[in-house]
Amino acid sequence: MALEGEIRRSLQEAFDPERLEVVNESHLHAGHAGDDGSGESHWRVEIAAPALAEMPRLARHRAVHAALGPGILGRIHALSLDIR
Repeated sequence: MALEGEIRRSLQEAFDPERLEVVNESHLHAGHAGDDGSGESHWRVEIAAPALAEMPRLARHRAVHAALGPGILGRIHALSLDIR
């Protein structure tokens, strides 16, 4: 499965979000540090989920990282999060 699908599935299962957008921004970083040539190194995630709403900012970020786990996080260089 492509990394986008893995990210989407993991977050959907963990949070049942009302809104989830997963955007591959790797093309914007081609040739820069962290570009491994895979085309899947830089990601932006926008998520809105009731389960995250009451958490402080740092806890929300930690929860998303935990949901993605080391198997996904270890394969990407950068992850931009917009959590609502």
